[in-house]
Amino acid sequence: MAAQTVANYRRRYQADGVVGLADHRPVHKKREFGSVDDAVVAAMRQAIAEATDASTRRGTFLLWRTGEILKETSAGQAVKLPSERTLYRLLDKLTRNTHTFGSATTRRSRAHGASGEFGELSVFAPGEVMQIDSTPLDVLVLLDNGVVGKVELTAMIDVATRSLTAAVLRPTTKSVDASVLLARTVTPEPMRPGWVDGLRMSRSVLPHRRLLTLDERLEHAAARPVIVPETIVCDHGKVFISRNFKSACRFLEIEFLPTHKGSPFEKGHIERMLGSVASLFAQFLPTYTGRSPEHRGRNLDQGRAWSLLELQDLLDEWIVAKWQNRPHDGLRDPAHPGRLFTPNEKYAALVEACGYVPVALGGDDYIELLPAEWRVVNDYGIKIKNRTYNSADLGPMRRQHSGVTAKRGLWEVHRDPYDVSRIWVRNHRGRGEWVPAFWKHLNRVPVPFGELAWDHEARKLPGATEAEIADAVAALLTRAHAGPEQAQKAKTSKKDRRVAARTRAARPSTPLPPPAPAPEPEPVSEAVGDEPAEAEEPLADVIPLGLFDPRENPWKRT
Repeated sequence: MAAQTVANYRRRYQADGVVGLADHRPVHKKREFGSVDDAVVAAMRQAIAEATDASTRRGTFLLWRTGEILKETSAGQAVKLPSERTLYRLLDKLTRNTHTFGSATTRRSRAHGASGEFGELSVFAPGEVMQIDSTPLDVLVLLDNGVVGKVELTAMIDVATRSLTAAVLRPTTKSVDASVLLARTVTPEPMRPGWVDGLRMSRSVLPHRRLLTLDERLEHAAARPVIVPETIVCDHGKVFISRNFKSACRFLEIEFLPTHKGSPFEKGHIERMLGSVASLFAQFLPTYTGRSPEHRGRNLDQGRAWSLLELQDLLDEWIVAKWQNRPHDGLRDPAHPGRLFTPNEKYAALVEACGYVPVALGGDDYIELLPAEWRVVNDYGIKIKNRTYNSADLGPMRRQHSGVTAKRGLWEVHRDPYDVSRIWVRNHRGRGEWVPAFWKHLNRVPVPFGELAWDHEARKLPGATEAEIADAVAALLTRAHAGPEQAQKAKTSKKDRRVAARTRAARPSTPLPPPAPAPEPEPVSEAVGDEPAEAEEPLADVIPLGLFDPRENPWKRT
């Protein structure tokens, strides 16, 4: 070090002390993106934002899109693009932790998720927060006439107890299915023929005797809690944000709480539960397809597929036998974290502190949960999708104003999409009662809704121990894997059978009226010499088709 430098340090130390020895040269901050023009950075940010909801593409497309955006926004000013290597380094910085080139679901979730602090919603009572969702089930189901296809699973779970209160299988989920799920949640699950006696609520850890004094419907119920929702969390699927589902929640006084778009983690309990159904139940079925085509086997459509109603019965039994008695990692004792509770045990503990209020739904309540439409009552009745419904009780409503000015005088009509035999019309001029109207061709052409016979062998067990429940679950999975007897396929095309099967996959929610008896044919005399009842019609003349001549002029008129 030079002597002059030492002298400078000494003078600065004498003047300012130790602070005077610090480096006082100005600090130059390095630019975040180097020498790249700000217009190029803004254009690339816009290209990355446009790719959020689009399909996943490569970096080549984003560089091309960046150039196109610069041409649109430069307004005649030439912006020099850096080299390709510099652009790729810039793209790597701007797309870090955005999954731009990865999973589209994760990318949308990161982009549309909440920007604030993440927290956890604390629940202390059954039904305080419940989550609902729908997903395709990775199983091929026998729909009708030997046609196999996929179905959708719609389920609801209680966050406080992790109880799976209801699950519905449908070929295509509609808004009425979500409403039916609400009705099944507040209704006890009845014991069915073939279920082991250990699955009764009276033989479970649930406080059956105390609840029976409040709700007589629990006398022959299965070991599945009855939970009345206070708040329902759902995504932005068309089924859940539909007017029918919102009106059903409003009718049952349930708070409707949708999540942010593209944020499945905000209802992670139901998402995880739907995945558990595949790993704990669906994979034991002989027509399990796997979670993707990569995991799918061969010739699954020729396997032993269960019908939709049979699979629904197996799923309901599995929920009562397995899911409700399976220790859950999210249900731990705060004083003893090593101890796990089952959903039934957690419900039994919480219901002692929170109480139980039964909600009994009558016939009119179920009609309230069906999809609503507004129609005119004409002289011939009401027409919905080219079907005419009529009833003598519609007389005072024909060609009359309903009194609902917001709906231009139309009448409120509720109908079941799976039962085309009848509709219900609200009498706005009366006390709001429901007036049924039937399809006018119902008695002459009955609706072909088939009902499957249930053939189960009832078994009686002396006690509902853990071993017996485990044996019941093992028997259920063995029976599910064996599959039913394969029915003989009809001699029609595969496409025709699939269309017919999907329309007849669900049975009606209400029984159909008996069709009118067909008129008896007139007796035909067998005496010798009598003339036949119908004379044979003469055959039509046969007109032969001409032969094709390739040398003939096709534009020549004959």
